[in-house]
Amino acid sequence: MTTLAVFEAAARSASFKQAADELNVTTGAVSRQIKALEDELGVRLFQRDKSGVNLTPPGQDLFSEVAASFARCADAIRAVKSERAFESVTFACTDAFATAWLMPRMPDFWTRYPGVSINYFVSDTVRDFRNTQIDLFIRPATGAWPNEETHPLFEDLIYPVAGPRFAELHDPITADRLKDLPLLHMDWTNPDWPLWQDFFQAMSVSFHALRGVRFSKYVLMLSAAEADQGIALGWHSLVHPLIQQGKLLRVTTLSMRDPIGFCIAWNRKKPLSNAANLFKSWLIEQAMKLPKPVELQRS
Repeated sequence: MTTLAVFEAAARSASFKQAADELNVTTGAVSRQIKALEDELGVRLFQRDKSGVNLTPPGQDLFSEVAASFARCADAIRAVKSERAFESVTFACTDAFATAWLMPRMPDFWTRYPGVSINYFVSDTVRDFRNTQIDLFIRPATGAWPNEETHPLFEDLIYPVAGPRFAELHDPITADRLKDLPLLHMDWTNPDWPLWQDFFQAMSVSFHALRGVRFSKYVLMLSAAEADQGIALGWHSLVHPLIQQGKLLRVTTLSMRDPIGFCIAWNRKKPLSNAANLFKSWLIEQAMKLPKPVELQRS
């Protein structure tokens, strides 16, 4: 158990030093425990390089099981120590999803389920969501992860959006002019999310060099669009409230179906609590209420 606890701490932090600090032992002691475990199992659990340590595929599989077991033990201990188990859900999603989609809807959940507490894990690196202390998470609806159950959340439409003043200044913004205007570019951590060049190719719009600035956060890019700094690609599920509020305008008649979409997922080896099931059902209900995007006819 001690060796597995050392392994779990090192895998969770991706650092022998941080694991040593957490466990109040030396880095050498952590390294020896990991080597003993690797020798016992006959496989490498970590790849070591100058930047630190990363789990190998066998290490990922072992961490998934060990972390799930430790999480269940922690839940049982908390339940025993309290007169009634406190209902909480650990939920993971990207910064854009949390800010633009989830937070505006959460008052409805708090009103309906005041006894449930949501703990948020927000990261734009979705592989972090494999942390089995997480009950539910939202991820791109592509590929299959080990030991995972998923439910589609919604289909989406992608179209250009800009601030009202920018749209007025450059009126009319046509499909032919769009590529020559300042564009706001997103550096996605997931290579499958469409970029401007993918959008233009899907729309059969020829282009050469594309002007504009780059962002590493989608919410920041939308703020720049609101501030009339350029045109952004808007996911309907995320920009629809901003359009309703008059902060953004949909420009041109161009649009493409989101090739990825979103799904809600959970670890099938970690049974969902009543609170987690409530939250999952509520998320699906809210997704169904999203106004359907309209594909405008191109002129």
